[in-house]
Amino acid sequence: MDSQLRTQIQRVLDQNRVMTLATVRPDGWPQATTVSFAHEGLTLYFLCGPDSQKAANLARDGRVSLTVDHDTDQVMAIEGLSMAARAEPVVDPAEADAALRLLLARYPPQHSLPVTAPSPSDVRIFRVTPTVISVLDYRKGFGHTDLVTC
Repeated sequence: MDSQLRTQIQRVLDQNRVMTLATVRPDGWPQATTVSFAHEGLTLYFLCGPDSQKAANLARDGRVSLTVDHDTDQVMAIEGLSMAARAEPVVDPAEADAALRLLLARYPPQHSLPVTAPSPSDVRIFRVTPTVISVLDYRKGFGHTDLVTC
């Protein structure tokens, strides 16, 4: 992967904490939801309720599509990422603890959360590994994308 594109991808991931994640419902239709995420390199982590529709969808089919971007008032300043990826539940306790720490570190102390943060046993943590990344950058031209295969 080109080092300039890798730097741009890392910057977009570093500057954003929310992604739209699409999973495959039992009827074949996509289900898009908004989730917070953390990342280590190009590996993303998110969590959800163990009985959520996302968790059920991913138990059947680990394929996901996602976007990471931010709002801008200038059309030609649009920049973001779109990924085709695989999501797998994190089962290793050490990785689960590390992923949860990464997720919590992305936010300042939360007054609305319970006194103690959720433990890995309270939630379902997923590791997302991209297979294709589309880097959207309107600063290079309307609708400009660079495609990266991982």
